[in-house]
Amino acid sequence: MERKIGTVSRGVRCPIIREGDRLAKIVADCIVDAADSEGFTLRDRDVVAVTESIVARSQGNYATVDAIAKDVKAKLGGKTVGVIFPILSRNRFAICLRGIAMGAEKIVLMLSYPSDEVGNSLVSIDRLDEAGVNPYSDVLTLEDYRRLFGENKHEFTGVDYVDYYSQIIRDAGAEVEIIFANRPQTILNYTKNVLTCDIHTRARTKRILRENGADVVCGLDDILNSSVDGSGFNESFGLLGSNKSTENTIKLFPRDCGKFVTETQKLLKDATGKNIEVMVYGDGAFKDPQGKIWELADPCVSPAYTDGLKGTPNELKLKYLADNDFKDLSGDELKEAVSKSIREKDSNLVGNMASQGTTPRQLTDLIGSLCDLTSGSGDKGTPVVLVQGYFDNYTN
Repeated sequence: MERKIGTVSRGVRCPIIREGDRLAKIVADCIVDAADSEGFTLRDRDVVAVTESIVARSQGNYATVDAIAKDVKAKLGGKTVGVIFPILSRNRFAICLRGIAMGAEKIVLMLSYPSDEVGNSLVSIDRLDEAGVNPYSDVLTLEDYRRLFGENKHEFTGVDYVDYYSQIIRDAGAEVEIIFANRPQTILNYTKNVLTCDIHTRARTKRILRENGADVVCGLDDILNSSVDGSGFNESFGLLGSNKSTENTIKLFPRDCGKFVTETQKLLKDATGKNIEVMVYGDGAFKDPQGKIWELADPCVSPAYTDGLKGTPNELKLKYLADNDFKDLSGDELKEAVSKSIREKDSNLVGNMASQGTTPRQLTDLIGSLCDLTSGSGDKGTPVVLVQGYFDNYTN
């Protein structure tokens, strides 16, 4: 019988995860229990996605602001440090900034404008136009910024991040100077020791700084990329992907996730007999049209996934087939013609006009974004998501 339902995304409730829990078994058990209690059937090529947060928690991958401070001081000298291009986030960066400031005597904080890397706005582009400011070349002092634009509170959080970050640095015992600029090399007029805090553009920023005479260049991925006095760490991403746990502690992005996804897949196979794909996901990759915020503050959507999730979609656009190749057909004849095209499609549709308009992104980025929207970031209590039918098409 033809299935009448396509892709389904279900948030699955789990117990609160603590350090040392065998997470793979908990996840597998919760998926099987959910299927039994809700009356749905698990199938081959279902996807089980687990939020990075509970993976890191089960690993105990935490660090204190003192560990951040010690690493910053050791790597950047402990004097004047340029901190450039941070995102504007209480959860993602504020507590990291506290640790960074504790490891220096002075922070020169260089903020990108009119918004940060992921779209959090300091000032609207229209107000820049009105003021005759060119963000590609103009460097603003704090006095310039306040004179031209005054106080600007974030649309959703109500926080003036310029004031908020200044106060965090002062409370940590460091002197602070704030400038607004978008060219990385600008910071070298103030200090040669630089910590660049951008996420997805960090490699380019580091290269530009080194080419223009910086003495020391670190990224957030270079801080806590190994343990400090027994702290958590992430060898690949350092502080990237971390977020606030307590007022003095951060939870880092999980590490060694490959072992977790393969163990979970095996346990699900043993329990169900089905070949189920497993992935770990963080932030989705999508943009809010109202606040202009691009969600992806993690260094990647998925740090680990099983082999069946590699690659990109290979799909034909149904409306293209219906409006072009089979525009003179209708009813069952149209359905059969479209189905035949799908069954006989090439294994690689790159360049095929019939695939135009399909989403050319990695499967894990697409599925991870779906899962992030499903689980949310609040009190839903569903850190595991089951996606079914994602690899179905019109012929199934």
